[in-house]
Amino acid sequence: MAKRWTAPAPGPIETWSFDEVEVPAPGPDEVTIRVRAAGVNPADAKHVAQARPGARFPVPIGYELSGEITAVGTDAVGGSGDLHTGDEVVAFRVQGAYATFVTVPARDVFAKPATLSHPEAANLLLAGTTAAEMIQVTRVVAGETVLLHAASGAVGVSLLQQARALGVRVIGTVSPDAADSAERVRHYGGIPVAYGAGLRERVEAAADGAPIAAAWDAAGTDEAIDVSLEFVTPRDRIVTIVAPDRAKDDDFLWIAGARPESARFRDIARARVLELAASGALEVPIARTYPLADAIDAVGFVMTGHPGGKVALEP
Repeated sequence: MAKRWTAPAPGPIETWSFDEVEVPAPGPDEVTIRVRAAGVNPADAKHVAQARPGARFPVPIGYELSGEITAVGTDAVGGSGDLHTGDEVVAFRVQGAYATFVTVPARDVFAKPATLSHPEAANLLLAGTTAAEMIQVTRVVAGETVLLHAASGAVGVSLLQQARALGVRVIGTVSPDAADSAERVRHYGGIPVAYGAGLRERVEAAADGAPIAAAWDAAGTDEAIDVSLEFVTPRDRIVTIVAPDRAKDDDFLWIAGARPESARFRDIARARVLELAASGALEVPIARTYPLADAIDAVGFVMTGHPGGKVALEP
């Protein structure tokens, strides 16, 4: 038997249940993983808060994890090659990561980078592939300067590091009251600027004469969108992950993991993100870890919007 968190019906996180469940033996092209850490993301709560197309309840919670393989089904080949019992692995775009054991498709399982702990590895791919898609759809290349909103958040930190690896200069917005956020942006190669009144002028000063080639929005505020539109004329070089209504109204890009084109890209991007982490070019700062039994507290902390790093559950 395993323990697993489930949303029995659409609703708030307080309605989730922590139950004993049978873990099926892996069938063809599947593996069973002992979960060492599960990544905690806002999407874990948002996607079950209300009924939506394609969601069939009860829904096991959690999309990404790190652990070790305990059983391998026939013909099971992972995203990074052959899989064996005892291998340390990560899995992403799976369902039910908030568990002690889980059986998942082998194609979604990859070798864990030795550079990362289990809590770090469990939080690598959702933010990392989102960031990779934001870079890809805006066609950013070496030497360009980009404006990034919410630069100290999980996706922002991954964007900063992936942009640095590409040779892209990033000006990133942070809270005017959070010195630690500004320092985090500097640490990962960005130029921090405080959001709020006068943002346009501060971005201009930070750019030091360089044009703003593209804008990446992980904040979703009207200020972030308005300033992006002022700096970037080609609308297909502005992308948001949180403001679909503004994207539709102002004719710029919106991406989301549930959209088919985003899902296809992020599946492909997993290997590249893992390579960056394995090389040491991509870190995952961890704010807190919680016991698996305290998932409600962990998700509530993440949903405050200012965790200061990623959060993991440890069975």
